[in-house]
Amino acid sequence: MKTDSTRIVTILVAMAVSAMPLLAQTQEPATQTQAQPAPAPAPVYQPKFPGDPARSNSEAAALAYMRVVLRAQKQFNKQYDHFATSLAELVHSGSFTKRMVNPDRGDYTVGFQGKKDSFVLTMTPKQLDAQHRSFYAEDDGKIHADEEKPADAKSPVVK
Repeated sequence: MKTDSTRIVTILVAMAVSAMPLLAQTQEPATQTQAQPAPAPAPVYQPKFPGDPARSNSEAAALAYMRVVLRAQKQFNKQYDHFATSLAELVHSGSFTKRMVNPDRGDYTVGFQGKKDSFVLTMTPKQLDAQHRSFYAEDDGKIHADEEKPADAKSPVVK
């Protein structure tokens, strides 16, 4: 009986000793720093056309949306002698579609305030930063941008 007990203890000790390197790998002390893979660099924005003022694909989409609204308002005003007072009124003016009435535009939210003699269009990013500026335009057709606060008429004009 003693031989069997000794064998079992010997086997258990051998198993414990052979498992120690594995335990050491999974339970490293908190003071050791593990090499973390470097984060992938942000993709570099490729301009969509010469002179493109966008800084990211999200901005390019927001600016394109604004240009469509501005053209639709211009056409609507020419046809009806006043501006549309809602985005829904712009459907079928120029290339403005019914789907474009939805204010959720991916990384941006559309703001629209219309009167018969003027309107204000804003694109507010869900995260304001250098790659997601806020935009503002009114009936003069100029698009303004700001990366620190909601854009307004005093913000720099997008070139």
